[in-house]
Amino acid sequence: MSRPAQSDVGVLQSLLMKHARDAFRDAATVAAAWRGLNYLAPPDPGRASAEYDRFAALIEEMGARVHWMPRDDVTGLDSMYVRDASIASSGGMILCNMGKAARSTEPAAHAEVFRKLGIPLAGAVTGEGKVEGGDVVWLDQTTLAAGRGYRTNDEGIRQLREILGNRIDVVVAHLPHGRGPSDVFHLMSILSPIDRDLALVYSPLLPVAFRELLLSRGLDLIEVPDEEFESMGCNVLALGPRRCLMLDGNPVTRTRLEKAGAQVGVFSGEEICRKGSGGPTCLTRPLTRS
Repeated sequence: MSRPAQSDVGVLQSLLMKHARDAFRDAATVAAAWRGLNYLAPPDPGRASAEYDRFAALIEEMGARVHWMPRDDVTGLDSMYVRDASIASSGGMILCNMGKAARSTEPAAHAEVFRKLGIPLAGAVTGEGKVEGGDVVWLDQTTLAAGRGYRTNDEGIRQLREILGNRIDVVVAHLPHGRGPSDVFHLMSILSPIDRDLALVYSPLLPVAFRELLLSRGLDLIEVPDEEFESMGCNVLALGPRRCLMLDGNPVTRTRLEKAGAQVGVFSGEEICRKGSGGPTCLTRPLTRS
């Protein structure tokens, strides 16, 4: 396999995914774990699998190759949200160190899959450093945005800079408190790149300096309305430039994307997205883009 790409908007060629049936396993597993993981409600494994099948089909229909994470005995329900445990860079994959303690085993599971696929590792965030992939967005080939919040800390960002080297500019977006440490809040909760010059944002929670940076770089910003933020209207997966996939039930955001020239696909995700507060970007770990 070719080396991972430093892009969040190029044409998606290959990615890592974990099926709901392998993450959720069965009703007993869900019942024992969902409250401790701060899910809004217990997902139904059967309905979740059906939703995931339709979601995966949309990904595969556009020609991307899916590499599947296997079922295991060491990771939990959240392992379906594969974005968070690793980061793609041209030097190889970077293993995260999870800010959510219950997810601490996920990076090692990713490392094993990368080993089998022959994908090199560029490094790993360790020790007191914490980084989750949902807090990391490539703005271009040489600029990485990192959200400093409850899941990603200063030491994690320092280590990330060290792994990436001097050729990469890591810019920090200081995230708000929101609902506190137990909430699922990443940089990608309020920012989704759609094209090299276009991003979807929820400005009420976007740090002022970071929003000004996006504008200074020539990005047009599509605003998600208040009423569609909680339904994950801002969590949109770029399948390629101005081609994206979003959760159904956010019609205003979809219309605004389409008016900006984006081709938008939608899917139903009550079980796989809403209950665990993870959208299409969370469900995918892009590996290569062109």
